[in-house]
Amino acid sequence: MSTKNSISIQIPEEELTSIRDALNTLKSTLSPYLIALSPSERQTIPKMGDGTAPFDEKVMEYAQDDGQFLPPFLDLKEMDKDWTTVKSLMPILRDMEQLTSNLNDTVTLAGSEAYVSALGYYNSVKYGARINAADAKVIYEDLRQRFERSGSPSTNGMDV
Repeated sequence: MSTKNSISIQIPEEELTSIRDALNTLKSTLSPYLIALSPSERQTIPKMGDGTAPFDEKVMEYAQDDGQFLPPFLDLKEMDKDWTTVKSLMPILRDMEQLTSNLNDTVTLAGSEAYVSALGYYNSVKYGARINAADAKVIYEDLRQRFERSGSPSTNGMDV
């Protein structure tokens, strides 16, 4: 089994600590201002997209400049607070989404390479157990539990 080493990084512990500290600062600073929607709430509310934002911005300008059309049930100050919140948090959200995407890709690739290497070792131990190599059977019996399913033999292509 040949493996391509597409990722080879090691983040120093000091930097990981700094990253965790920065994340804790972000969480503690933002948490008083953030809410969590339930899945049903998320499905039922109208959502602002990239095309809606310019419309909302124009409406805010018109509502502030020409309030005669403002319905009595709308609170212009609250509307402005909501719009200001969107404008201030959207760039942060986009940065976080990019960071999350790249972090996810990095963990996925490193995990894939680690798993492929682990499978290579496992298959070597499995072969060693078949030919009665010293210590191989104990290691194989321990590792093969990963591929066992209740009531049926493993169907994983790597464990045949």
